[in-house]
Amino acid sequence: MQYPEPIARLIDSFSRLPGIGPKTAARLAFYVLRMKEDDVIDFAKALVSVKRNLHYCSVCCNITDVDPCRVCQDKARDRSVICVVQESKDVVAMERTKEFQGQYHVLQGAISPMEGVGPEEIRIAELLKRLSDEQVQELILATNPNIEGEATAMYLSRLVKPFGIRVTRIAHGLPVGGDLEYADEVTLSRALEGRRELG
Repeated sequence: MQYPEPIARLIDSFSRLPGIGPKTAARLAFYVLRMKEDDVIDFAKALVSVKRNLHYCSVCCNITDVDPCRVCQDKARDRSVICVVQESKDVVAMERTKEFQGQYHVLQGAISPMEGVGPEEIRIAELLKRLSDEQVQELILATNPNIEGEATAMYLSRLVKPFGIRVTRIAHGLPVGGDLEYADEVTLSRALEGRRELG
């Protein structure tokens, strides 16, 4: 037996989202069916609003509803330091620490030859333009500690070298509350490399 056309379309739409299989898509579709109409309308408006009202910041390439974004507009931030991250959600994570007071640059991805993503497909050209125009003294590479993130960081460090800017990489290591016995070799070696003196 086939689902009625409207529910079949909704299931198909949900199943296009990453990590959503056919069963979860059907469960979500039937959940929407039980929602109040006002809540469904609000949900639909939120989806449309995300597509219509968000764009990339002309300075840092973060997603924003104002241009330049609020971080780039903030005169109190240190303009001599740029933290390079892969995705907009990484900016949110960094901001939650309340430790970093510099600027950001969002690559909107990472170099991944296996997925056909080269340097031209991410926001490297915009970063290089910023390094030419602005008085940047340090570039912090905060890409993910995986193969793609490491490849992107290495590529950027070589590319930025002629600018004479200090290039640093965020430390990677053991999570707080983690056990040494469960850490993989790469994590342990990074933890050793990133060690610092106490007291």
